[in-house]
Amino acid sequence: MKKKLTLITLVLILLLAAFLRLYRISDYMTFLGDEGRDVIVAREMLGGNLTLLGPRSSAGDFFMGPAYYYMITPWLWLFQYDPVGPAVMVALFGVLTVFLIYYVGKKWFNERAGLFAAALYAVSPLVLTYSHSSWNPNVLPFFSLLMLYLLYKAIQAEHPWKYFLIAGLLLGISLQLHYLALFLCVVVFLYTFFGQWYQDKRINLLPVIKHYLLLLAGFVIGFSPFLAFEVRHGFPNTQTIARFIFGDTLQAAESHTGFLAIIGDIFFRVFGRLVFYYPAPDKYFQFTGTTLQIFAGFVIIMAISSLVSLRFVKDRRVVLLTVLWFVFGVGLFGLYKKSIYDYHFTFLFPLPFLLFGNFLSQLMQVKKWRRLFVILASVIFAGVFIYNLTGMPFRYEPNRQKNQVKTISEFVLSKTDGKPFNFALISSGNSDHAYRYYFDYLGHKPVTIDNDANDPDRKSVTDQLLVVCEDPSCKPLGHPLFDVAAFGRAELSGEWSVSVVKVYRLVHYHDGKSTH
Repeated sequence: MKKKLTLITLVLILLLAAFLRLYRISDYMTFLGDEGRDVIVAREMLGGNLTLLGPRSSAGDFFMGPAYYYMITPWLWLFQYDPVGPAVMVALFGVLTVFLIYYVGKKWFNERAGLFAAALYAVSPLVLTYSHSSWNPNVLPFFSLLMLYLLYKAIQAEHPWKYFLIAGLLLGISLQLHYLALFLCVVVFLYTFFGQWYQDKRINLLPVIKHYLLLLAGFVIGFSPFLAFEVRHGFPNTQTIARFIFGDTLQAAESHTGFLAIIGDIFFRVFGRLVFYYPAPDKYFQFTGTTLQIFAGFVIIMAISSLVSLRFVKDRRVVLLTVLWFVFGVGLFGLYKKSIYDYHFTFLFPLPFLLFGNFLSQLMQVKKWRRLFVILASVIFAGVFIYNLTGMPFRYEPNRQKNQVKTISEFVLSKTDGKPFNFALISSGNSDHAYRYYFDYLGHKPVTIDNDANDPDRKSVTDQLLVVCEDPSCKPLGHPLFDVAAFGRAELSGEWSVSVVKVYRLVHYHDGKSTH
């Protein structure tokens, strides 16, 4: 009966997770420049143009590996080139992550801890934000947790080679999904050494060296597309990444106060933002100062209690791994000099849920005043679970970004009269890839203006330039954006309001002489 109840509970959690991630996903998904860039590459790959490089990193002038492109390409084809396909893939990975959290929580702690952790992960508003849109960091929670679990299995396995090999492969894939998976490399290196030391009760270097070599072999396989590009082109990205890590980034360590402040902030956000739906700074105005202080105090108490509860975990390998994951996952951010956004935690996403799930489970196992502690744990879980449900994205009308981009693109094409055209997007922070994807999808790609060195005869400049202004107050005439300025002196021949943007049609200025 107990097994049936557990199975029913797990199925309900997974169904809820699937519903929250897939419900009206086409309307709620994000589809801006980054998502447009990804599906453009995937569409080209379906046409036979394979790639060895992935997206450009937001932290520096270097690229990541192409693993994510290869992951989304079949889904784009499966959904007949509709960009919702890759978003569905991310959502399904999110559901798989919920199940994996339950499974790992069960193996590391106990079944109740796994259910607590999976249920809270399923409804976390911040997790959901990154679970129904296509973006390379969004699938990292699954790969990071699976990789570390296999590493844990490897230390105690009778024939560990396959676990180390697959763990290394997953690490290679993780590093292609986001460069901050480098933090996991430190965790893997240290746990492989100290975990083996704990297993053998002494330092035995030969097995450790073998394990490192297996991890390295798996990593090379998982990271091979990126490595192939680097070898072929003289390691340009590797050099840039090295300068980023050992140059500017480490300068942040010079400020001791700044270092500790960053770690304190990350420690709080990892629990507060992920598990407890603590509001982001731009939402503070919705709460009184006292309410925020009480809320923050509750978060800190729960976070510290979750870490302290590791003291009572019998399997010390689990304690070692989770402590390394948390300490270096949080601590290394102290050396990071860029702005730190919530998506930077994706390699850490599962951890606070597992720790908090274990804490709630241990509360229920306290022998003295058992009934009181069972009630306390149940109330805390129910309160957090219900409060997180209030943060569901379905409270708001969907943004329908994908449909908006398609509608605007169709309108732009309707104003070209079927003739060649140049295109420009004037925006404060978006790129034009999403629009260009739909132009290609609709069968009428704009001509991209080349620079004068490559196109001295200006053959890439057409007779019309269609401009989308995402800021309705923008003025395209004389704008310094290259796609506008390179068109040459122009005059306005049309202006329309479409959806949330303005569309302008520019033609070459005529004063009796041709300026083309």
